[in-house]
Amino acid sequence: MATVTKTAASVEEAIKAALEELGVSEDQAEIEVISEPSSGFLGVGKKDAEVKVTVKDDAPIASEDDSEDDTYYGDDENFEGDTATEAEDAAVNFVAEVLSGIGIHGNMDSYREDDTIYISVTGSDCASAIGRHGETLDAISYMTNLIANKHSEERVHVHLDVGGYKKHREQVLRNLAGKAASRALRTGRKVDMEPMNPAQRRLIHAYLQDFEGVTTHSEGVEPNRHVVVTPEG
Repeated sequence: MATVTKTAASVEEAIKAALEELGVSEDQAEIEVISEPSSGFLGVGKKDAEVKVTVKDDAPIASEDDSEDDTYYGDDENFEGDTATEAEDAAVNFVAEVLSGIGIHGNMDSYREDDTIYISVTGSDCASAIGRHGETLDAISYMTNLIANKHSEERVHVHLDVGGYKKHREQVLRNLAGKAASRALRTGRKVDMEPMNPAQRRLIHAYLQDFEGVTTHSEGVEPNRHVVVTPEG
């Protein structure tokens, strides 16, 4: 089930933009108005309208000739995700409200795979939702996980990425991990990596788990806790 959240100066414009992106007509979609536009006071606090549009289960799927699908589905562009759940809807709505509250207007796509909900936000003004070293993004992700799990009987994990920051950061971390492992093997000595948050350290441990010839563990106390890469033997 494809879902798109859009913002615009009016509800009608937001709906039109969402329908065009999904490639369906209005009668083939379920439309939810999240918030009406607000003019604010003397132009201060002005907010755009925000809508959530979901393709109905029985809506025909457009062929490649009918429309171009630019919806983000992670690394596998052909994966459409599992059926949306209450937890996914709650997570998406929460992120939309937070971003709207800080004045960010972008495109948001989501899908669920097993126990993980993936939410991707793209736009030209996403910097304030990322923050220094991704601290703001981490805070929003933490709160979104709490919201999602309040609406789920089973444990779920939300993977939130804004402006492609997390995907880029994860690739940078993998590159750093590979260099640290190569250096440990070359010198025969342990390599201390830079301090990282728990999520980043988990990524390093997971990435190097199958890297032959090295082991990893964490040392130090927050916020200076870091990964140590040690050659085996």
